[in-house]
Amino acid sequence: MAPLLPTRRGVLTISGALVASAVIPRLSIAAPGRDPRFLFVFLRGGVDGLAMVAPVGDPTYEAARGGLEFAREGAEAGLTLDGTFVLNPRLPFLAAAFARREAAIVHAVASPYRERSHFDGQDVVETGLGGVGRTESGWMNRMIGLLGSTGDAVAREGLAIGSGLPILMRGPAPVVTWLPPGYPAVNDDLRARVLDLYREIDPRLAVRFEKALELNRAVGGEATFGKAVAQAMRTEKPRGAALFRSSGVAAGNLMSRHDGPRIATMSFVGWDTHADEGPIAGALGRNLESLDAALEGLAHAMAPVWKDTVVVVATEFGRTVRMNGTAGSDHGTASVALVLGGAVQGGRVIADWPGLAEAQLLDRRDLRPTTDLRAVLKGIARDHLGLDERRLAEVIFPDSAAVRPLAGLVG
Repeated sequence: MAPLLPTRRGVLTISGALVASAVIPRLSIAAPGRDPRFLFVFLRGGVDGLAMVAPVGDPTYEAARGGLEFAREGAEAGLTLDGTFVLNPRLPFLAAAFARREAAIVHAVASPYRERSHFDGQDVVETGLGGVGRTESGWMNRMIGLLGSTGDAVAREGLAIGSGLPILMRGPAPVVTWLPPGYPAVNDDLRARVLDLYREIDPRLAVRFEKALELNRAVGGEATFGKAVAQAMRTEKPRGAALFRSSGVAAGNLMSRHDGPRIATMSFVGWDTHADEGPIAGALGRNLESLDAALEGLAHAMAPVWKDTVVVVATEFGRTVRMNGTAGSDHGTASVALVLGGAVQGGRVIADWPGLAEAQLLDRRDLRPTTDLRAVLKGIARDHLGLDERRLAEVIFPDSAAVRPLAGLVG
């Protein structure tokens, strides 16, 4: 597998099409004195949650995971979390955050989707629906539409980091997309000419373009970002980890600004490990190392506002419990969700553990889901962002009244 890389680079802005939720009354984003930030990190491809957080205390662990299990001791042993679970050793920053009680792990978690298509699975996570269906907006855009003003225009906008505008952020609420530099640089003269052209033919687009340029200047532009990556690569390996850490720093710099966005999403690709998975030293291990570097960079950049920050990391589905014939794992069901940040009540693995014995598996092949991902997201939206349960069940995650918000994730 190629190194895990951001999906696209550059700068652009997009505003979603109008949908019915545009007329929903907006709410206050937080209680007086609080200025919460929320970032959703989407790992596209289906992450092997059992290789990220291994249930070594399950009596059938070694037999079930033969070939993908962690060593009991040595450099490839997991980092102890509690009496049942250990963390992949390629996630040292996450382990430190867990020890500081700034990270919680929800295991055996899944969206309502129960088939095995990446496209449909990702759509279900992004739309917030109870299954595959059609909608003109994503749950994050609908959430932004319900949140009130914090006093700055940019702060009321969503931020999408990655290639294009993901379904998560489509809808009526204004969204800025930021794509880390890497394409041939565009000089300032050309940007000024384009801005002048937009002002003449489309003033609304000119406003959006000007805001995009402001965001690009806020992270230092392409040259500054490139220097940061080069510096990181001199001290960190592999290249993916260095680039991801720099991307995390840039995202954190944007979100920690007084006039920066408060709600953001970031997508990473490359988690489809059908062959040569290598949980520690192979492809998955390298991907996890890159993810850990991104989270560490993000937290470092957001230090001034970390106490009011929550980050959720999730995927569309997990992998099969047993290793396949090519030393990988196939599309499964349940995986893990990470919840971290200074506002998190962490230091816990939250799991109604279903077990790994064959009779306990879903379809005798997958980790059985016992927690709905929407419960995790609803808990954060209610307790961190102040959204009420009725709107969560009717607007953000339609027809989800039976899915209760997971309480106690934030202080």
